[in-house]
Amino acid sequence: MRERALNFIRPINFKSYWTLCKPKVVALIIFTAVVGMLLASPDGLPWNALIFGTLGIGLGAASGAAMNHWVDFRIDGVMDRTSNRPLPQGDLPPYAALIFSLILAVLSSWVLVAKVNNITAVLTFLSLIGYAVIYTMYLKRSTPMNIVLGGAAGAAPPLLGWAAVTNTVPPEALLLFLIIFVWTPPHFWALAIKRREEYKKAGIPMLPVTHGVAVTKRQILLYTILLVAISILPFFIQMSGLIYLSGALALGIGFLYYAIKLYRTDSDELAMKTFGYSILYLSLLFTFLLLDHYARVFIRTFLI
Repeated sequence: MRERALNFIRPINFKSYWTLCKPKVVALIIFTAVVGMLLASPDGLPWNALIFGTLGIGLGAASGAAMNHWVDFRIDGVMDRTSNRPLPQGDLPPYAALIFSLILAVLSSWVLVAKVNNITAVLTFLSLIGYAVIYTMYLKRSTPMNIVLGGAAGAAPPLLGWAAVTNTVPPEALLLFLIIFVWTPPHFWALAIKRREEYKKAGIPMLPVTHGVAVTKRQILLYTILLVAISILPFFIQMSGLIYLSGALALGIGFLYYAIKLYRTDSDELAMKTFGYSILYLSLLFTFLLLDHYARVFIRTFLI
């Protein structure tokens, strides 16, 4: 009891709490959410949606990340990739991560309900539960399709951003959700191929562990083909124009290049390169959505 009390009153380790938030992951989440906001705002983005929507969605994502640290701290200690995280290293006690996560969740819900709208608050909370509870506590430990089934939580940010502006969830927002949902498996499975021995050691039934590398590479290729097909749908529903279509096709060809080479090689050499490209792919794809959107706004405003 005395040791726990001393741990509780010791100076706050801000760096460790910041690490619990997985800032790089949250940054990508916030970026896609803001893209959703901007695409939903042809006449200008409302300042309250931008400031408080971004804050609330970001706090929700950080809460899920911190909860993931708490749930997985024993697994993290086994895997080389995660063994230097705050909880396995003893920089923070596990209960501190749990309390921190709950505080962030409450703040996220309060900001979104009070300053944005109820739809965004509910959807953000459901995304948090989907990632921190359904995926991390159950799916991750029970099925090799964990990242497919659990990918919905990570695919929600652009939908949340759109809802923050319009208080609705139109088909365009659902299409952005679908793009990230289909992107998630090839993105994460590429990493899982490289880290399969660590997942096996930790007892996590990732696809390369349960079905082998060859099956995983084939699934990456199939999902990448599906992703390229889905990624051009915004053009065909007139959500975007030729700028986006050109960018989506170029980026898709690049992703297919990596997926095909990964599939054809017997080694794991290209796994991390495919993983790295997948992050670049998503970032640039949403950038092209923005460029196309504002090019069309400019043409409507000044040239027509």
